[in-house]
Amino acid sequence: MSQTETNPLARDFGTLSLIRFALPGMVMMLFMGLYTVVDTLFVARFVNTDALSAINIVCPVINLIVGLGTMLAAGGSAVIAADMGGGKNDEARRNFTLLIAAGALLGLTVTAVGLLFTDEIILGLGASRLLLPYCRDYLRIQLLFAVCNMMQVLYQNLFVTAGTPPLGLVLSVLAGTANLVLDYLFIVRLQMGIAGAALGTGIGYLIPTLAGTAYFSLGHGELRFCRPGLNLSFLLKSSSNGASELVSQLATAVTTFLYNAVMMKLAGEDGVAAVTVIIYSQFLLTSVIIGFSMGAAPAISYNCGSGNKKRRNKIIRASLRFVTAVSLFLFLFSLLAGGSVAGIFAGGNQTVRTLARTGFFLFSFSFLFSGCNIFASACFTALSDGKSSALISFLRTFGFPIIGLFILPPFLQTDGVWLVIPASELSTFLLTLRLLAGRRTSKT
Repeated sequence: MSQTETNPLARDFGTLSLIRFALPGMVMMLFMGLYTVVDTLFVARFVNTDALSAINIVCPVINLIVGLGTMLAAGGSAVIAADMGGGKNDEARRNFTLLIAAGALLGLTVTAVGLLFTDEIILGLGASRLLLPYCRDYLRIQLLFAVCNMMQVLYQNLFVTAGTPPLGLVLSVLAGTANLVLDYLFIVRLQMGIAGAALGTGIGYLIPTLAGTAYFSLGHGELRFCRPGLNLSFLLKSSSNGASELVSQLATAVTTFLYNAVMMKLAGEDGVAAVTVIIYSQFLLTSVIIGFSMGAAPAISYNCGSGNKKRRNKIIRASLRFVTAVSLFLFLFSLLAGGSVAGIFAGGNQTVRTLARTGFFLFSFSFLFSGCNIFASACFTALSDGKSSALISFLRTFGFPIIGLFILPPFLQTDGVWLVIPASELSTFLLTLRLLAGRRTSKT
């Protein structure tokens, strides 16, 4: 039986078949989004909005962990998928094993450094004395599960590369469900407060981590653990190729810090709580596009490795059609239902409710452009064009937002804060169109 017949990435995808193939990744990312969204919802409703603000204060540390994992996952899976497409299965297995080992080592390093300097990190992120105890309780537990967080990001990408995205879907559903149940148990029943939210999330990370390790250890499919060797060139290529994903997360960390600082100045802890509602709602709503992009990227990389440009371009065109349709839906949903979503998170805090409702209306326009930007960044990574991918990620999550935060709030106050991201996504979208047109013109 030929490799083309056995590897799901080798099929001739149409729009519907590509959506079906990427569906597990979309649902998987949706449940990943629910990890934090469930935390924020339970914390807001059963602790208080100050604890909700604390989650956003320490969010940059979580961004760092996810960013490192996504960098290795996206960059490494592109190289591994290309190796598989070129028939280099033994090399793909060695590189896969090395990638997992590197992720575990990075996670342990983050845990050690974070626990040594917890209070210094929290105060450096701008926490007030009121928020410090909440931040400490949440961050310490999250740091203990840093390796599991890293592993679940890696495995969720590599299940797709291995041609078994349904497994990632099942594990994500189990992890998300466990997080929901444990949040109720720890926060509502046992009254553990914000520490209960962190513990529930951490245990949720354990499910895909343990299951993924067992799956690849038992030797199923083309990808499985073996003796890796020290291939530094692969690690460097994976890191550079996936740099855009790390850039995106680090930029998110910095902009989150700046959002918190600006809103703390304009509206105090309630302002930070409102920002938290918007940020995590945005991640949940865009998770479908992120998951689809993750699912489509290995198919693009595979066809690059096999030299089938016709199929590669067909996948890209189908992806853009789907992303455009989803983006329009997200815009209409957030425009019409954003106020209701804000009310669910704000609970009885009327100040937070009012701020978040206004924010949702203005922020909704960002969804018209963000989908194309997210997919384009993932697509360029899959094409091993790390520079273009990094440029898109850098500008949409850092460059343009930083400029906007310095220009808009001084004139428009809190409304200016909400308009920063729509303006940034529009500016990045115009650049993305130019980069895509450039590739089409060069016929690569």
